Amino acid sequence: MRRRSGVILAAIGLGLAGCGGEAKAPGGAWQSQMGEVRMAVRGSEDDPMITRRLTAYKTYIGKATGLPVKLYESSDYNGTIQALSSGQVDIATMAGGGYANVDAQIGDLAQPILTVRQAEGDTGYYSGLLVMADSPYRSIQDLKGKTLGYVDFNSTSGYLFPRSVMREQGIDPDTFFGKSSFAGGHTQAVMALDNGQFDATIIQAGGGDPEHGFTTGAHFTMARRGVVDLDDFRIIWTAGPIPNSAVVVRTDRPQPFIDAVRGAMAALPYDDPEVWRDIGQPDGAAYTAVTREHYTPIIKLRADDIAARRSGERQ
Repeated sequence: MRRRSGVILAAIGLGLAGCGGEAKAPGGAWQSQMGEVRMAVRGSEDDPMITRRLTAYKTYIGKATGLPVKLYESSDYNGTIQALSSGQVDIATMAGGGYANVDAQIGDLAQPILTVRQAEGDTGYYSGLLVMADSPYRSIQDLKGKTLGYVDFNSTSGYLFPRSVMREQGIDPDTFFGKSSFAGGHTQAVMALDNGQFDATIIQAGGGDPEHGFTTGAHFTMARRGVVDLDDFRIIWTAGPIPNSAVVVRTDRPQPFIDAVRGAMAALPYDDPEVWRDIGQPDGAAYTAVTREHYTPIIKLRADDIAARRSGERQ
């Protein structure tokens, strides 16, 4: 019998906190082989409902597989990436940049199976360049020589994707801005901007598009909590759409397990709309099937960025 996941994770220092799960008796050969479902998620620092959402997710997957589910919540992007890459969890939800990292480490041993499709049919979101509303900055060009806050090196919308688009537009992000650094998360990036640590920061924006505006993102969630005032901020530049986050599984797990999870999660918004809302998904959205090819552009962006850094072309 394999050792308990929590002990292994603690021993290798992944920084993941086991949330626990209700014990159930395995009901078949593959259930007996697995014993439990281990699922990694990155805790959303801007979401006050995270505990409720994780509990709802855990309960639903447990019913679908007939196995106890343990959720391992990581405090940063790398924790989730390493948990899946090292095989300490069976399944994880991660953004395209995180999956690209996993793909670079273990290749076909991990495979995206689902992503969220919005009611309008879109399967993407955006990076936004956020400034204070009372600042003089009206375009990205106004930020030459100014300070910029990124989210995290492994963040798709908060680092990897917007930097690529800047280069396409003739802006070298390593020399254009006077200084740049990582805030550590989307909420931290907004707070750092609000506190005057940056002139601008990169954030995630969704629930809309550049033409019609957005309705989701860290600053929207923080405003609903009363932490900030939406009117204090302004998005002056966008990049996207970016492929939505993926549900990624280890392909060395039993195929019946992968099929059960894929089917149950695809049916979730229809079978249990309340749980769907509890995990933060909007009405009208649903899961749709994807493969590695859906994230090929992000995989290439990450590989190109790392190659340029190693060659000394980028800072």
